Amino acid sequence: MVILALCFVGAALAAPQYGHHEEEHYVDYYAPPHYKFDYSVHDPHTHDVKKQEETREGDVVKGFYSLYEPDGTERIVHYTADKHNGFNAVVERKGHAVHPQHYGHSSEAYYGHGHSGGASSSSAYHH
Repeated sequence: MVILALCFVGAALAAPQYGHHEEEHYVDYYAPPHYKFDYSVHDPHTHDVKKQEETREGDVVKGFYSLYEPDGTERIVHYTADKHNGFNAVVERKGHAVHPQHYGHSSEAYYGHGHSGGASSSSAYHH
């Protein structure tokens, strides 16, 4: 009897609900695409600093991104893309590159005093 009652309850719940109408959502797959997005990262622990912004209207994409290079300079890239001109980018660098001092052997340590690794420093030149 209990099983039969549960079957009736299950059938009643599975029946279509005529009083409740869900909204129909229409998507026009042929409309020109449009979007805009941006993001940024500023991580003080890894020193990762970058950002990007981009928009699209129809077949034209415009945007820029920037990031800090390992040498301390900032690279900024402004770009556009469309079906007539393709992808075009303008790259700009800001700041002065800073390279760490490397300690190691000089060329004299490998070739000895007075030698520069293949070029002769001898004053005697014969024809």
